[in-house]
Amino acid sequence: MTEKLYQAQYNITKKSKWREFYESNKILIISSILILIIFFGALTIYLENKKNKRILLSEDYIQAKLYIERGNENEAKNILKGLVLANDPTYSTLSLFLILNQNLFADQKELSALFEHVLANNKFEKEVKNLLIYKKALFDSNFVNESELLESLKSLINTESFWKPHALLILGDYFVAKGEYLKAKEFYIQIFTIKNLQKDLYNQTKSRLKIITNDQ
Repeated sequence: MTEKLYQAQYNITKKSKWREFYESNKILIISSILILIIFFGALTIYLENKKNKRILLSEDYIQAKLYIERGNENEAKNILKGLVLANDPTYSTLSLFLILNQNLFADQKELSALFEHVLANNKFEKEVKNLLIYKKALFDSNFVNESELLESLKSLINTESFWKPHALLILGDYFVAKGEYLKAKEFYIQIFTIKNLQKDLYNQTKSRLKIITNDQ
């Protein structure tokens, strides 16, 4: 009997302490609950909007490809440019490559600016970013000067990136096109110093060196 009475008193005391704690911190507790509800509500809305946005981007990308197949290049170009500027790492990149592959832009500087936009406004894994840098440099090599091309490829040729030999090959080809064979050789020869060089790249470089040696 005494034990039950003690237990009842303990329960009452415990409840009183909880009630006292609640009363003392009621505003803080209610505020915290409301903040959590608002946070999770906002997070749900954000994730849903993000999901819907990607669905719309994918639909636009498919529509642009359909326009290309039907020969409506102007419509495709407008949609793809919008996708590039949408700052989605996946669809901005896919759209940029599609524009490039289909030669939809006659203005080289405008296309180069789209490359810059994608690189500046999206987060990529390291080698994906390096691929974009390589693609941009390959495109730019048709019209930029020597210092601009070297600057654009600096991040690739100064690291052990997968794209380093490709970057050196671009530079070698660039100087061959200008008739500066000694500079071209310097970059071609650097390719042979790269560890685990792909056989295809080795053969390409060897072939290019042989051609410019014979031409001199």
